[in-house]
Amino acid sequence: MTETAPFPKLERGLVAILRGLKPSEAVAICHAIFGAGIEAIEVPLNSPKPFVSIDSIVEALPPTALVGAGTVLTAADVDGLHKAGGRLLVSPNIDAEVMDRAMQYGMVTMPGVFTPTEAFQAIRLGASALKFFPASVLGAAGISAMRAVLPASVLVGAVGGVSDKDFAGYKAAGVSVFGLGSSLFKPGMSVDEVAARAKAAVQAWDAAFGVA
Repeated sequence: MTETAPFPKLERGLVAILRGLKPSEAVAICHAIFGAGIEAIEVPLNSPKPFVSIDSIVEALPPTALVGAGTVLTAADVDGLHKAGGRLLVSPNIDAEVMDRAMQYGMVTMPGVFTPTEAFQAIRLGASALKFFPASVLGAAGISAMRAVLPASVLVGAVGGVSDKDFAGYKAAGVSVFGLGSSLFKPGMSVDEVAARAKAAVQAWDAAFGVA
């Protein structure tokens, strides 16, 4: 393929960011998250043996799950993600070489942007969605101001310092995808604790976005 895939229609615009996830706990944690209703899962590449975790998650979850990597910084990282079976590529920045390699594999891409210049560069490079990062610094007001000049069709996500308590405010700013990191998972948490947090996030999403 020679283009990035469109961001899939998920039941909820939630991405679980599992920084620090260990391969030994990956399947159990991700079953709990997916079972709670979060279909997109990201394992940052600065986690222990991330490609091992990604490979096992892809094997364990249904094909409808959107599994991939975060903190993808190089073309070699993209190759590793593809080899592990991941389809979602998330990065903290916008890099032309990374985006080009992702397009070769037809991946869903969500590069990090912080300014209008970066946002429009990401759009030109074929991003499936924009990841405003760190969202807690920009705030809903900052994202809203930039959303006003972006194409209406562009999918906008908020990542970084965002929890389920922030959904309503960011929704008003035009955000429809949220990356949940430490509010959902931290190394050392039990499967039950992660499951409870995932269920709470799903309930908050449903309340904010009017899902019955």
